[in-house]
Amino acid sequence: MPATTTPPSTLDAERADLLDALATARSALTTTVRGLTDEQAGERPTVSALCLGGLIKHVASMEEIWLRFAVEGPSAMRYDLPDGVTWDDLAAGTAREFPQWAIDHQNDFQLLPGETLAGIVARYERVAARSEEIIASVPDLSTTHPLPEAPWNEPGAVRSVRRVLTHVIAETAQHAGHADILRETLDGQKST
Repeated sequence: MPATTTPPSTLDAERADLLDALATARSALTTTVRGLTDEQAGERPTVSALCLGGLIKHVASMEEIWLRFAVEGPSAMRYDLPDGVTWDDLAAGTAREFPQWAIDHQNDFQLLPGETLAGIVARYERVAARSEEIIASVPDLSTTHPLPEAPWNEPGAVRSVRRVLTHVIAETAQHAGHADILRETLDGQKST
């Protein structure tokens, strides 16, 4: 994955630094899958449900959603529940119906039939390129939007574009660490 696709000369120093940090975290994550087959990328070598391909899918989805939020606000992140389903039902796994966003989130952590590692990495590269376009074109990194209503969001909380970007960097770096452990457990290879 290229470090950056946005020419640094067109960015102010803060944006260039933030995008460089994100590119570094992305590279750490994608390096963990070099040389793997699709089957290996879908294996769960630890007691967790995580697989390397699923981590990349998850990080790509989260980056895409958060950067859409940076532009569109809370409408980019809707957590509607089906009629008659409560957050407690959802948390307990007893909901009579699960919302599509929750199903999609769960599916992001696994390789589904027909998915390939190359396809997942290519999607992540497209998401990364779009994110860089957004960060380069947003007029002000201090622009804020209210977070959508959800139990994990504090009521009335807002996030700036800057904070969204630092969150995406942190989440990518965190999952790159998870990926290192999975790769070592899978075949003994170290990504660094």
